[in-house]
Amino acid sequence: SIPGVPKIKDNYNPATWMLEITSPSIESQLRIDFGIIYEESDQCRMNRELVRELNLPVAGTKEMCFSAGFQQNRWEQFKTCLWKQHLTYWRSPKYNLVRLIFITASSIFCAALLWQKGNEKEINDKQDLFNILGSMYVFVQFLGVGNANSVLPFVATERIVVYRERFAGMYSSWSYSFAQVVIEVPYIFLQAVLFVLITYPDIGFYVSFYKVFWYFYTMFCTLLYYNYFGMMLVSLTPTYQVAMVFGSSVFTMFNLFAGFLIPGPQIPVWWRWCYWICPVTWSFRGMLSSLYGDIHKEITVHGQKTTISTFLENYYGYRYDQLYIVAIMLLAFPLIFTCIFACAIAKLNFQRR
Repeated sequence: SIPGVPKIKDNYNPATWMLEITSPSIESQLRIDFGIIYEESDQCRMNRELVRELNLPVAGTKEMCFSAGFQQNRWEQFKTCLWKQHLTYWRSPKYNLVRLIFITASSIFCAALLWQKGNEKEINDKQDLFNILGSMYVFVQFLGVGNANSVLPFVATERIVVYRERFAGMYSSWSYSFAQVVIEVPYIFLQAVLFVLITYPDIGFYVSFYKVFWYFYTMFCTLLYYNYFGMMLVSLTPTYQVAMVFGSSVFTMFNLFAGFLIPGPQIPVWWRWCYWICPVTWSFRGMLSSLYGDIHKEITVHGQKTTISTFLENYYGYRYDQLYIVAIMLLAFPLIFTCIFACAIAKLNFQRR
């Protein structure tokens, strides 16, 4: 009905057509203002009269009041979000199947490279010990960073859906956040199991239920906090590309202050706080302390005899009787990253609409 406006084509989306013809470029081209045309139309006057009429409450009615912001309680929202995440993850082999194949292939390569090198009988001097410690350190870092990078685009895509569904009032941000966190656990558990089953017997570590448990627990928590760290980065940045840039910088700092390249006791005092807050520090400490912290075989260090456990304590500062502290810290980092992720999803909105 407005002269100059192009008509809609057959089988064309009406919403798309309306967005196209009401764009500023079309308005300037036609030299019209759709806002002014609407204000001067009969439809605008009728709508205003209808609003005034409906704005007056009917006699005898009470104002609507809701006891809660959502129809279902938090627990039901969480279960619904968890079921949705379960279906999404199950239907996302590009993410989940690939990371399982990746850790399987990496574990096989690690086991082949370090075949029976972890056996205490094969460790005779400082260099033999450094070979096994350095290799395990590199592989743990490699797998953790791989997990963190793979989760970035997946969570970034899910966040777009959350913005829309949160605006519609379908569920709270906290329900989604914790469902997203929980659904990662079984997949990371399976990753840790695959890593332990392949590497532990092939590398030749001492067979003990206690040591196997600690090996699994350390790897599980490591993969867990790397994943949650990646999710946290996505929630704090507008795009996953920006998150990846920040992540690369942080991973470099993790590598520097993990305590392997520069042992903890040798780090300057004014930088040692970075060593203690670095999560990889505790992964490395937990894995090495549990595997070799109680091994008293003598090795040669600079021409002198010392035990493996004594060398770890003097050189790295790792003590077998402090494993309970390591257990607490390895559990604390995933919880901290989870809380930051949930708060950021609830409070930050990077949508530009």
